[in-house]
Amino acid sequence: MTPRPLARLALALSLALSLVFGPAASAQDEIAPRDPAEIQAQQAGTTETRAIPLAANSDPQADLENILYLDLSTGQRVAIRLMPDWAPQAVERIKTLTRRGFYDGVIFHRVIDGFMAQTGDPTGTGRGGSDLPDLPAEFNMLPHVRGTVSMARSEAEDSANSQFFIVFYPRFALDRRYTNFGRVLGNMAAVDAIARGEPPADPTRILQASLAADGKPQALPGNAGAAPQGEITADMLSGSASD
Repeated sequence: MTPRPLARLALALSLALSLVFGPAASAQDEIAPRDPAEIQAQQAGTTETRAIPLAANSDPQADLENILYLDLSTGQRVAIRLMPDWAPQAVERIKTLTRRGFYDGVIFHRVIDGFMAQTGDPTGTGRGGSDLPDLPAEFNMLPHVRGTVSMARSEAEDSANSQFFIVFYPRFALDRRYTNFGRVLGNMAAVDAIARGEPPADPTRILQASLAADGKPQALPGNAGAAPQGEITADMLSGSASD
């Protein structure tokens, strides 16, 4: 029989360890980051937690409503996977403006070698936006890796509107400071070839932005032809964000 003093000591030690270290984190907690807004809501007792998917769906035929095409003045089509699970309001804004034709003809006005390419300002100055209200920040746990697409903003966190940028190389200093809402799905090589400058002397332009679900043919320089509706061509997928 265990002496009572030793039993009491073991019980006290067990309680102390549980208070210091708490329960062990589950595998789900370790691999599935949660939206900070949801964490706050859960603490307030108003919602349940949900896992944010870490990876963007790489299937170019899946969920066409959330694939954004950028037809560039270089004759290339870039495909971007939009992720409403990461940033629902930002994705909805991009889709709304795309269907309005807002991005058609807009240049990449700020392109920094080794960093990112920024677009979405119809004035081409970096100071313009849409007539819609600015968006609240939707910062999340997703890292800014090569091919990340994120909302641009001013110093104010809740100032994203229409401008966005595509990251050339990982920039983790941007994490939780800018709204990461998507990832290049196809033709990262075309993103790499966007003309550099602030603004560039001969800027690369978005001839047409469209959603895959709408089946618009690819816009080409000089309207010299178009890819079949809804088709993702082999050359478009020749480079991915991981290349």
